[in-house]
Amino acid sequence: MSIECKLIIAVLEQRKTDPALRETISKSARIPLDATVELLGKMQSSGLVNLKGDIVETNSDQRLALAIRAVELGVDIENISSCLRWQEFERIAFIVLTRNYYTVKKNVRFKRAGRKWEMDLVACKRPIVLCIDCKHWRYGLYPARLKHAVKDQIDRTSALAQSLPNPKMRFDLSTWKEAMFIPAVLSLLASRLKVCQNVPVVPILQLQDFLMQLPVHATSLKHFLVPIHNLQDRLPGEP
Repeated sequence: MSIECKLIIAVLEQRKTDPALRETISKSARIPLDATVELLGKMQSSGLVNLKGDIVETNSDQRLALAIRAVELGVDIENISSCLRWQEFERIAFIVLTRNYYTVKKNVRFKRAGRKWEMDLVACKRPIVLCIDCKHWRYGLYPARLKHAVKDQIDRTSALAQSLPNPKMRFDLSTWKEAMFIPAVLSLLASRLKVCQNVPVVPILQLQDFLMQLPVHATSLKHFLVPIHNLQDRLPGEP
């Protein structure tokens, strides 16, 4: 592993609540202090870190950029993913989705059949409504655990599709002919199963590739097709 990769991992591993000193990062990366100082200076020039004397600071955008840089340099995705915090994990997904022209809402809460539901991310781009459950599992996706998560996500997606028209979604689907609600599980780590019960299981750093291929494969995935024109005369929340 290159010195730059070691340094990036050491920076990402620092706790946000603790001051990250250059000497601490140097020891964590197991590289000489002078090399650490030089590389951190270059990272600051590239906007990847902020230096205040001996203290190294990073915001969420910088940590994301550092993670991407490390992967580009060949660092294993799991090693980098395990350094990211839950909020950063969800933020990555939000950024990637919006860059692919999806309208995205986080933590969508709604009611259906007398029960309260919540969806981590709902992303819309005609005719797709991508319903995402974010799983920040550091220690792997065991098959039994994954199957349970997928079943729950299918149930959530079905409930959301059946709840239309739903003002809680805050999406205007009135100009659509139909909406294809697709459940998906977004994982921190790669799984042996890329599809489970016909539901895509997408590692966070492979989300971009998944979105590019989704229009071609959407109809072959688990989905709930809702004709929008049939909903125009229904009142919000009407069964």
